Amino acid sequence: MTDVLALAERMWRGEAQYHPFRGAGSWCEVGDGIASVHAFSNVNGIATDEGLVLVDTGMALLADVMHDAIREWSASPLHTAVFTHGHVDHVFGVDRYEADNAAMDAAPPRVVAHELVPTRFDRYRLTAGYNGRINQRQFSLPSMDWPVDYRYPDETYRHDLHLVVGGRRFELHHNRGETDDHTWVWMPDDKVLLTGDLFIWASPNCGNPQKVQRYPREWAVALRTMAGLGAETLLPGHGLPILGADRVRQALSESAELLEVLHDETLAMMNAGATLDEIVHTVHAPAHLLERPYLRPVYDEPEFIVRNVWRLYGGWFDGNPARLKPPSDAALAAEVSTLSGGAAALAERAVAVADAGDLRLAGQLAEWAAQAAPDDAAVRAVLADVYSRRVDEASSTMAKGIFRWAADRPGPNDRETT
Repeated sequence: MTDVLALAERMWRGEAQYHPFRGAGSWCEVGDGIASVHAFSNVNGIATDEGLVLVDTGMALLADVMHDAIREWSASPLHTAVFTHGHVDHVFGVDRYEADNAAMDAAPPRVVAHELVPTRFDRYRLTAGYNGRINQRQFSLPSMDWPVDYRYPDETYRHDLHLVVGGRRFELHHNRGETDDHTWVWMPDDKVLLTGDLFIWASPNCGNPQKVQRYPREWAVALRTMAGLGAETLLPGHGLPILGADRVRQALSESAELLEVLHDETLAMMNAGATLDEIVHTVHAPAHLLERPYLRPVYDEPEFIVRNVWRLYGGWFDGNPARLKPPSDAALAAEVSTLSGGAAALAERAVAVADAGDLRLAGQLAEWAAQAAPDDAAVRAVLADVYSRRVDEASSTMAKGIFRWAADRPGPNDRETT
């Protein structure tokens, strides 16, 4: 079992490289009656005189692992589960505790969440096929059956909700950030802050190219608010605990600063009339922040956050009139191929550009070649090679997943059937 706190210390000091989504169910105690189970997504348990409070309950795939870890720590019945948001890696496994409670002849547990969590679950039912496909790409999975059965909350709130369970106080606060339904939890008597996915030991997941809108400005406000609480322990939605008031304040403040820079500089260029292309290639996160072990772009990327700021304020038109009502990808590829002397010439140029180090341009050239000649094996081989190089170059899970899918897909004219 991983020594979670020892690893957390090494990570903070920059002595270890560890993806925050790779935990396997190791747990540690971080205070009196407070435990954190570290996995792909974390489950945090608080013991009270009336039973356990869990902040998030985990993903379906690891529900048994997370339940077993909690039960290794405590056999008490579950009194309350708080969902920090409705993402599927945080809201499964309640049924295990409901069965435990029934076996103990204890009252059923209640689930508390923000009022928009049920709306999210409804949307997930509506878009199950799409969500299965995009998550299959994002995480490089052979298949993905998106869930359609959810444990809806028993109690919801809009702005703030204060709970007392077994003598322990929990303050639930809503802020839009990664999601519109996000809750962060403050335990004022214990000086423990449970951030959910507002902090994940990585550059904030505020730009995911395949997911719905995120809210960088409000996210930064939440981070600044949390940084001012004087928390001595931070338990994140992903990644490792942070212990010590100074460290907690620094991690939250610098996360806010990163979002503020990307938001403010993007908006300033939008107000000055810049196009999305100009902004994407101009606005960058401060290098000293990306060097922090808790802000590295290993999951999402600042470039994607810039695009999400544009989408939030500017809609889908990117400022290039040729793309307002553009030709089809296939028509454009055919014309570029003709001008270039054929798909083979385009593919050859893609290889030369890739060899020179410009994988962005090489990717576009290879795409055009493959769309112009989708059945040409040599062209398809170049496409796979270019995108395989992009996988190797990319730092984030999201970019790697999409580029890996691009390298492996049968062809641009074939629909996915999984």
